[in-house]
Amino acid sequence: MECIRLEYDVDGENFASAGNASESVKRTLKQMGVSPESVRRVAIAMYEGEINMVIHAHGGRAEAEIYPDHIDIYLKDKGPGIADLELAMKAGWSTASENIRSLGFGAGMGLPNMKKYSDEMKVDSVVGVGTTVFLRIRF
Repeated sequence: MECIRLEYDVDGENFASAGNASESVKRTLKQMGVSPESVRRVAIAMYEGEINMVIHAHGGRAEAEIYPDHIDIYLKDKGPGIADLELAMKAGWSTASENIRSLGFGAGMGLPNMKKYSDEMKVDSVVGVGTTVFLRIRF
């Protein structure tokens, strides 16, 4: 089976559309007969990445490559970058503004949840340039 490639623009100005990419990937995986637990893990990890792009980077791009036994997800933005990745990986740590927190976002669980629900995670971030997060989730 060939790779199924899906690509999405993540609108950084619209919290209502955050999650559209992960929802689309979730539907595709369900149609392919991927196990509900794997679909859940993908949906959570990818949604967290989308929300991070909206909160911190004014949007970005989400790409998914679906293989028979796993999915590779690439979340790319041209935001401010992550100054201290080790700190950003700590549950509860966030640079989200009070306004974002008042909307119910920015609890500091994005990167920790992405790591928790994926089998592999790699973060490449350059301050002032942007961030790319790679996630692999095996089915």
